[in-house]
Amino acid sequence: MSDCIFCKIVAKEIPATILHEDDDVLVFMDIGPIIKGHALVISKKHYDPVTETPDDILAKLHITAKRIAAAQMNALGAGGVNIMQNNGTAAGQEVPHIHVHVIPRFKTDGHHWNWNPTAYDDFEEIAKLAEKMRNHL
Repeated sequence: MSDCIFCKIVAKEIPATILHEDDDVLVFMDIGPIIKGHALVISKKHYDPVTETPDDILAKLHITAKRIAAAQMNALGAGGVNIMQNNGTAAGQEVPHIHVHVIPRFKTDGHHWNWNPTAYDDFEEIAKLAEKMRNHL
């Protein structure tokens, strides 16, 4: 897509610090990192949303994310990593091009997710929601 910033990075029209590249995947440093060392694993071909991305590409994105996570832990001394894929604006996706965030984590990095778990009314509510989803698998 001509107006997609990630497609422009793939086409080398916009500079990026590239960590890895192969026929299907490009990995580059996020210029607005949550934690320094934050990398983005993207498909070189434009896909969006995740439900329209071919299974083999999704698998390759996550296998590559695993390799990047190992590099962050070994090279940066990260004590862990967050691997996330936001899909849709309601989920916080800002660039409509399939991508996976690989974020190195350190005990002293000071970052905290705004995770506020909710509760179901009862097990019946859980079962009803599960049944609705099962009907669409």
